[in-house]
Amino acid sequence: MATFAKPENALKRAEELMNVGQKQAALQALHDLITSKRYRAWQKTLEKIMFKYVELCVDMRKGRFAKDGLIQYRIVCQQVNVSSLEEVIKYFLQLSSERAEQAQAQAAEVTLDVEDLEAEKRPEDLMLSYVSGEKGKDRSDRELVTPWFKFLWETYRTVLEILRNNSKLEALYAMTAHRAFQFCLQYKRTTEFRRLCEILRNHLANLNKYRDQRDRPDLSLPESLQLYLDTRLEQLKVATELELWQEAFRSIEDIHGLMSMVKKSPKPQMMAIYYAKMTKIFWISDSHLYHAYAWYKLFNLQKSYNKNLAQKDLQLMASSVLLATLSIMPYDRKHGAHHFELEMEKDRNVRMANLLAFNLDLKKDAREVLSRSALLSEIAAKSVMTYVPQEVKDLYNLLENEFHPLDLASKAQPLLLRLSKLSEKLSSASPVPEVQLEQYVTALEKLTTLRVLQQASQVYQSMKIGNLTKMIPFFDFSSVEKISVDAVKYNFVQVKIDHLKGTIHFGSQDLESDKIKNHLTILAKRLNKAIGLIQPPAFERVPKQTQPFSDLLVLVEKEHKKLLARKVLIERRKEEQERQMLEMEREEETKRLKQQRLTEEAETKRLANESARREEARIRKEIEEKEMEEARMLLAESEKRKGKKGKKSVAVTAADGEVPKLSKQILMEEALNEQIKERQEMERKLQKLAKTLDHLERAKREEERPLIEADYHKRLEDDEIFYEQQLQQETEQSRLQHSSDVIEKKRLQKMLEDKMVFQAQVVSRRQGEFERLKREREERIAELRLLRSQERERRRKMEYYRSLEEARLLKIKEEEEARKREEEERKRREDAERRAKLDEIAAKQRQREAEAEERAKREREAVIGRLEESKPGRFVSSFARNRGTEEGGSGKESDSWTAKREERAPLSEERRSAFVPSRLRDDRWGRTEREPEVPPSDKYQTHRSQSDVPLIDRYQPSRGHPEGPPPEKYQPPRGQAEASSGKYQPPRGRYDSRVPDRQDGPPRREVRTDGSDRLSTDRWRR
Repeated sequence: MATFAKPENALKRAEELMNVGQKQAALQALHDLITSKRYRAWQKTLEKIMFKYVELCVDMRKGRFAKDGLIQYRIVCQQVNVSSLEEVIKYFLQLSSERAEQAQAQAAEVTLDVEDLEAEKRPEDLMLSYVSGEKGKDRSDRELVTPWFKFLWETYRTVLEILRNNSKLEALYAMTAHRAFQFCLQYKRTTEFRRLCEILRNHLANLNKYRDQRDRPDLSLPESLQLYLDTRLEQLKVATELELWQEAFRSIEDIHGLMSMVKKSPKPQMMAIYYAKMTKIFWISDSHLYHAYAWYKLFNLQKSYNKNLAQKDLQLMASSVLLATLSIMPYDRKHGAHHFELEMEKDRNVRMANLLAFNLDLKKDAREVLSRSALLSEIAAKSVMTYVPQEVKDLYNLLENEFHPLDLASKAQPLLLRLSKLSEKLSSASPVPEVQLEQYVTALEKLTTLRVLQQASQVYQSMKIGNLTKMIPFFDFSSVEKISVDAVKYNFVQVKIDHLKGTIHFGSQDLESDKIKNHLTILAKRLNKAIGLIQPPAFERVPKQTQPFSDLLVLVEKEHKKLLARKVLIERRKEEQERQMLEMEREEETKRLKQQRLTEEAETKRLANESARREEARIRKEIEEKEMEEARMLLAESEKRKGKKGKKSVAVTAADGEVPKLSKQILMEEALNEQIKERQEMERKLQKLAKTLDHLERAKREEERPLIEADYHKRLEDDEIFYEQQLQQETEQSRLQHSSDVIEKKRLQKMLEDKMVFQAQVVSRRQGEFERLKREREERIAELRLLRSQERERRRKMEYYRSLEEARLLKIKEEEEARKREEEERKRREDAERRAKLDEIAAKQRQREAEAEERAKREREAVIGRLEESKPGRFVSSFARNRGTEEGGSGKESDSWTAKREERAPLSEERRSAFVPSRLRDDRWGRTEREPEVPPSDKYQTHRSQSDVPLIDRYQPSRGHPEGPPPEKYQPPRGQAEASSGKYQPPRGRYDSRVPDRQDGPPRREVRTDGSDRLSTDRWRR
């Protein structure tokens, strides 16, 4: 990297290298100077260096070098002289454009077939360049033109990137964007245009995202916002000319987003272009409804603000509004659609309404507000029909108001043919250059076909296909069939086509309703109900006296269980009903608050709009009053001026002698005409005076010519006499001066030797003084050099020590970060291992519980099976089984209920074992604990006999956990060592020699390593 003491030296060095053909070295030298931190103060020389640097970058097509240099130069002159940066960038753009045009001129008929200017060379071109020795014309043109176009495109991108967040160069940013748009339009570069739009969109998004940047553009200022709107409007124009409709729609969204940032509405001319482009985009996308609304907004805007628009232009635009509205299909395409599709359509309508600046009522459905019928009623209410020609009015009345089922199409056909004759070019004051009414003919023909089908369905029940084809002359039957299928699909008409018989059947919507489709099902249900009423089914009632007592017990138990289940069900229903009521109240409150908020927002918007409207009216009134005041002043001045001349103004008085209401324009035109007349009168007077002066001057010169010649000859004679006298005096004075000088020389010749001696003494003294001063100076310079070398050595050592210290601190920091990362990784790994072990223990616990439940289920089924073997197919109560066991299975029953209860064997423990396996029971927390061991002799004495237990106290199914809290989820406890070290400590068994820590709490099951379990009140050991 070369270093220069002054920037001028770098510029000279670069010029020397360029003269010998080393442009790369010259560019590198200038690049090193620009990127150096030594020259961060702006000076005029840096601007010259940048001009030379930009020239080299363009000559060598070094876009990356140019970008780096411009970024560094922006840092230098951002706060000092930003106009210098603007001049350099303009020069850069100018050079790039000129070189691209020169390359285009060299290959005049070249056509770019490259899809992407940023892509590398294609494989076939590389193979052809290596294999072929000669290059064809196409490849030569490609090598000449394409590189310069790539460089020009890169230049635009570089400049936009440099200027994107600079409030002082907003105009240059907008100019560069416009030139980039024209480049894409001129050479049909669609790919680059999409990329350019995305770049501008990202710049605006970053501008809104990072609002705390220095020197960022402020979009709240009218000038900045206008520049951005102009850029987006130019983007919209180029997108429509390139037929990139998706990009054009995104440009419309960008413009709407910019307009929504400020409350001030844009200029009417800009909004007119906005709506004009929107009509074209919506027509291309077959969105006829939004196309019609865009035309309607454009017509209202032009009628309100464009005073230069001719009456013929208003008629054509009103015709476009009405025909676009008629072109909308009269049925809803979302009929019968899913709720999700309807929600998407609603969001789309709201979005389009915002783009069209159409205020929606939030209480109504968007499909009802933005609809064909709503737009037609709006057109009728706003008196748009008064501007429409008679032919279009007749077509509207024929298709919307009149009823002609047989000759509707024949009457509409000549009116449709006249639409092409009504199309004309508009004046220059209109934002739309031409209105083409014939583009609506196809849609209007479809509408006419639908009206014929609709009116015919009201008159006829069936019709031959040939007659219908004659009624619709502009379509064959296949097209009519497609139109009718869509109409039936969206529930506009009811039509059935019988190709076998060649007929068409029109059906009524009442006969095809949903109520009649399931009439057979309704008929069957009602007949079954009538049969049940006429002949009710007979039930065999068994007298209660004949039922056995055992069956009664079974029934009692069943009824008891049913009542309990019913009670639980009623409680659940009550809770569910209360929950639903709470949810409904909450929803109602939410809806009420939301509606209140929407109402407040709507009222706020209405008040804001009303205030803006009043403010606009006030400003307009003030402007009119000011114009009238100026008009009065001009009128007074005109009266004064004409009163002096004795003339009277044309517009001074009216017929009744009062001052008429004149506009400022009329008075200004009158004053201007008066000034022109005065100026012409003054010019005539000046011409007459100039002619008179010319004649006088010519006569005077003719008279003075002989007098001037005589005076000239006399002066010549006097000058000769004066010359002779002066020559004699000068000769005499010279002779006297020479004689006096010779005498003075002889007098001074005596001092010559003394003068030479004195001179030698002075010279020798001064020579010694000079030698002494020279020695002192050399000694002082040597001392300064020594001090500077010592200081330089000290600075180098300090810099070396500082770099060593920084490297050491950086190494320590890296080692500390690596240690922390390893520690975190170790902790995560240990946590994962601990969680895995806990999950494994929990899985084993669940598996053991499942096995215990399975064993209990099998034992219960075995007991039930043994009990049922005593009497197959019949239910045997518990007291019957007990009595049968004592009496040896005789089967005799006692007549006394008391004898049964006394003779019953104590089988409560056996029945209990059927429901509580492995001598385990559930406590009130839902956990299982082991029943305490009792001796066999006292086993049956600790519990009452089953016969002594009342019926209500017997076994009942579980009804939840009314006592105590519900069981907690299994969570293994953690000890202090685990919390401190982060490692997993397994639970200790009962063979551990250390003394466990006792804690109070409900008993927990302890899992052993051998698979068994036992109950313990101890918690997990630490």
